[in-house]
Amino acid sequence: MLDGAQPQTNLAPCRISQFHQPNVALPVPFGATEAEDRLWQELRDRRLDGIKFRRQMPVGKYIADFVCVGSGLIVEIDGSQHAESESDRVRGADLKAIGLGVLRFWNDDVLKDINGVCDTIIAYVRDMNLQPWR
Repeated sequence: MLDGAQPQTNLAPCRISQFHQPNVALPVPFGATEAEDRLWQELRDRRLDGIKFRRQMPVGKYIADFVCVGSGLIVEIDGSQHAESESDRVRGADLKAIGLGVLRFWNDDVLKDINGVCDTIIAYVRDMNLQPWR
């Protein structure tokens, strides 16, 4: 930036924009998984029911896999290493504490039933009172 100007962001005013702190989140240690790439093909460019998603978005000290800024929903895609993960439980509680919804899917769910995953995401975006099953 020239002359100390502040960088501009394209974030819409919403619950997430106040928690978007790009200097706090840690970088992703490796590339996206096959399941993340597959889901992104459904979410990008408002392909899923016209809903806008961002990918690998910093939210506080975390990086969310996918974020629907308009509804405050974070979608996480997890591999088997996340089963019974205490750090994921803490992360989810932290994000919920600041008013965000967190929806988690296993990699296998995305790869074997992408339509069911997409239908579930649409339902949660449209009704944030629903409670995730995991």
